[in-house]
Amino acid sequence: MSGFRTLFQKEVLRFRKVATQTVAAPVLTSLLYLVVFSHLMADRLRVYDAVPYSAFLVPGLVMMSMLQNSFANSSSSIIQSKMTGNMIFVLLPPLSYWEFFCGYVLAAVVRGLVVGTGVLLVTLPFAQLSIQHLGWILAFALVACGLLGTLGLIAGMLADKIDQVAAFQNFLIMPLTFLSGVFYSIHSLPSMWQDISHLNPFFYMIDGFRYGFFGASDVDPLVSFAVTLVALSASAGVALTMLKSGYKLRF
Repeated sequence: MSGFRTLFQKEVLRFRKVATQTVAAPVLTSLLYLVVFSHLMADRLRVYDAVPYSAFLVPGLVMMSMLQNSFANSSSSIIQSKMTGNMIFVLLPPLSYWEFFCGYVLAAVVRGLVVGTGVLLVTLPFAQLSIQHLGWILAFALVACGLLGTLGLIAGMLADKIDQVAAFQNFLIMPLTFLSGVFYSIHSLPSMWQDISHLNPFFYMIDGFRYGFFGASDVDPLVSFAVTLVALSASAGVALTMLKSGYKLRF
């Protein structure tokens, strides 16, 4: 497994070298979201009993940051390697497709967790949070980051240029994230939009993650975790099949 360790370390070093861009920038963005939305909505909206809106907002912002940055890490790494031509140096060593998959996805998980921890730490002074179920928090964080890291790997393999990866981010990941209940509870929506929200796998990740903090959620956390696991398994199966065939990686 020395090849896997080397690839994993290379991917972690890649985002650590530009931590201002890959970690500090999304943390600052989430802090601005919290300051603006909590200022506007704090006296107008209370989602759960005895939970201020600012506190309700923090877990959603943490999960949103983890999802977006996990996707960005693996997708940007693959497309940059393809465009610069250094993908050959990853393909030449005797790495199995499992090692290739785990190296990229686990590095994406690390970046997601680092950014999520940073967002949580900088937002704590603005909201009083309690942790009701630490196990659920960790479980949803790991599986959600793994899912988005896998989707980023798929997007990077499908794309031929960086514009196409940006299209995945802007027209798929971003809308699904913003429409998943980060800033609201789906019970505040009309019934039709509640039904549509239940088709969004990102909703289950954020709702289950929020349950770990407040012990309250819109959906049973077991259901949310099952949906997230199914989505991860399906995307991992697609990614591994593409890697095994060398889809758009072997020229």
